[in-house]
Amino acid sequence: MADRISLFKFFDLSSGAALMKRAKFSLVALLISATLCIDSIAQENATMLENEKIIRTFLASWSDLDAEELSNYFTEDGIYHNMPSTAVHGRANIQQFIAGFISTWESTDWEIVSILADGDVVMVERLDRTIVAGSPVNLPCFGYFEMESGKIKIWRDYFDLSTYTNALTKALEAN
Repeated sequence: MADRISLFKFFDLSSGAALMKRAKFSLVALLISATLCIDSIAQENATMLENEKIIRTFLASWSDLDAEELSNYFTEDGIYHNMPSTAVHGRANIQQFIAGFISTWESTDWEIVSILADGDVVMVERLDRTIVAGSPVNLPCFGYFEMESGKIKIWRDYFDLSTYTNALTKALEAN
């Protein structure tokens, strides 16, 4: 019964002391909630920044033209989908796929036009500048990445296939 009376006194806002107790309690609860929220936001921002950094490094790594290095950015069960073609599943298949299409490339540099990271999603607008048979093949692209534990789980790359094939055909015919 005493507990019940003290609880009623605590919530009885008619006395100044009770009002101060209630205000202090509310302030402590608010501070705890704010701290938890800030910690959560900080963790999410750290993940977002790390994912953006990984994708920036991945895109820069294309200039090495090393299919094994590039495939190591993917999860073991990762998916790479060049939207004009079928999706490639699994790191080993992704490595073979990349090796196949970069085999004729002499060099490549992927310029990031804009990048947006939100949690485990990173989206990149870019211009891929590639040299094939001594001629430039420039391709505007948009890449959508889903990340998992610091690796690429899914990469969907959007571009106009005819822009690429026309430039590639001209480059190969010139030589």
